[in-house]
Amino acid sequence: MMKLSEIIGPECIIPQLKATDKKGVLEELSEVIIQQDTSISKQILVKVLMEREKLGSTGIGDGVAIPHGKLHGIRRPLLSFGRSLGGLDFESMDGQPAHLFFLLVAPENSAGVHLKVLAKIARLLKNASFRKELMEAEGRDEIYETIVQGDQEP
Repeated sequence: MMKLSEIIGPECIIPQLKATDKKGVLEELSEVIIQQDTSISKQILVKVLMEREKLGSTGIGDGVAIPHGKLHGIRRPLLSFGRSLGGLDFESMDGQPAHLFFLLVAPENSAGVHLKVLAKIARLLKNASFRKELMEAEGRDEIYETIVQGDQEP
């Protein structure tokens, strides 16, 4: 099973998002993704993510959103994380603001891996104490440690 620590590093984490709306968050998190793979066009990535949001918000409730999409030409899943302490409207299922965002971009033909990673993130974020730790962590290194620790649990 793939560990989140294999696809996210401290440099992929934004401790305080500047964005105040959905598109802004997707742009900000995409910025981090393209630093990991410079062959990716930010414009295309944001378009793919926005198209996915039209099918139904990836705001799963409890202050959490897991925007995701598939891109042609990338070789491995890419992940970024952002936190909005104030929260913002992500059209979440429960109508509450979202604070914690994991953005997953997967290769076009990787249904299995993509779904496994999504399931793992969703499972981690169901845990209220894990969400609380992410909200309280200071700075990107501490957020990263929290993610790695949470990922150790079976």
